[in-house]
Formats: sequence, structure tokens, C-alpha cells
Amino acid sequence: MRTDDGPAALDDPVLDDPVGQSLVTRHAHLARRIGRAATYQADVATFSAVPTEPDAEDWADLAELLGPGAFADMFSCPASPPRDWEPVFTLEGRQMIWPGGNPADEPGDGSESDLVELGGDDVPDMLDLVARTEPGPFWPRTHELGTYLGIRVEGALVAMAGERLRPPGWTEISAVCTAPEARGRGHAARLISGLATRIVARGDRPFLHVAEKNSGAIALYERLGFKTRRQVTFRGFRTP
Repeated sequence: MRTDDGPAALDDPVLDDPVGQSLVTRHAHLARRIGRAATYQADVATFSAVPTEPDAEDWADLAELLGPGAFADMFSCPASPPRDWEPVFTLEGRQMIWPGGNPADEPGDGSESDLVELGGDDVPDMLDLVARTEPGPFWPRTHELGTYLGIRVEGALVAMAGERLRPPGWTEISAVCTAPEARGRGHAARLISGLATRIVARGDRPFLHVAEKNSGAIALYERLGFKTRRQVTFRGFRTP
């Protein structure tokens, strides 16, 4: 991929609240809302959102929306919930963006010709691959968030990647995973390049999130042209 740094891309405020911005725009049809609090429909995603500067009513609305003792995945939201919300996890990560330009072909074993679009009939295979590789949250309806591409070898799904959050002007690449027996063949790079090509073609820019401890993935994304926009902390809580 060619690099083309753009200050406007780095400063785009919609990337500071990708979950909330997705839920009120291109994923509004997949959202559940009470007041200013929002979350995705069950089995699509667990990500939830409140305003950038939430008040007590916003947190109460989200608790009502999710129900008592429910998991609230606040993604990279920096706001802290009330003290009676139980912390579940904290994970350091980074947000990376493709600043501009068109993706170039990524050298490797094969080309985009072996990429297949995945849909509802592929969900059992997708869930099995996710269970074996643990790329991050993935549910039976997660594929409804956007396009998912896969690579099959003798019928078996051995690698995939797809589109997740979609704030205006951007599409997140996520669920990048390869079965252990199929690693080292360039599958992840081809899938990411294939998705990036589609995203750029429709006028969006690709971005992604990655755990800070996943140095191998970070190195791959940097090699493909992605640049770190900011450090983020992913957090999850349980409602009272």
C-alpha cells in the first residue's frame, strides 16, 4: 500500500467515538437506544455508547437498556461509569488508520482471486475459526456489520477478516484471523488488502484497532501502510 499522510484524517473527531458514531449513522438499523445511550442488537455486538461527556441519566439509561448484571463493552470510551458498575476488563491498545491513497497488491502466496465473500450460511465456520484463533468479539450476527472475506482450502475456512464499526467516512477492519495450520502464507495480508480496496473504492478510509501486546499484528499493519493515530484503553463493565 502507498502511504499518504493526511492531518485531516488524523484529526477526524468521529474516530474518537467510533462506536457511538456508528450507532447513530450507518449502523442505526442495528442499534437499540434509550435516551442518549445506545448499544447493538443482541448477537450483533456487545459494544455500547454514551455521549462523550455523559451524565448520571445517560449511565442510568444504558443500565436500563442492557438490564441488571449485564456486560457493557464500552470499547474505547474514556468516561468512567458510576462506582456500582463492576469492572470486567481493561486492555491497552491502539487505533491505526490508513491515511490515504489506494491499496496496492500485497505480494504473497496467491492473490485476491482466492478471497470469498462470507454470509449467513458461513456463520458456523466463522464461529469455529474465531473459537480457535480468538481475534476478538464475534457473535452469530456480527457479519451483518459489513463485508466479511474468507479464504477456504479444500472447503475449510482457514482465514477471514471483515468490516465492523462504520463511523462516517471510515470503515473498521476487524476479526483478522488465520487458523494455526494455515499461518505464514500471507492470508491475513491479502484479506486486509482486499477489504481496504473495497473500502477505498466506495469512498471510505480503512482503520482498525489492535491490542498493544499483539506486536505481530501491529508489525503487519504497519508494513501494509497503517499508521498509529492514538493509544486507546478498551474497558468492559457489568451493570449493577
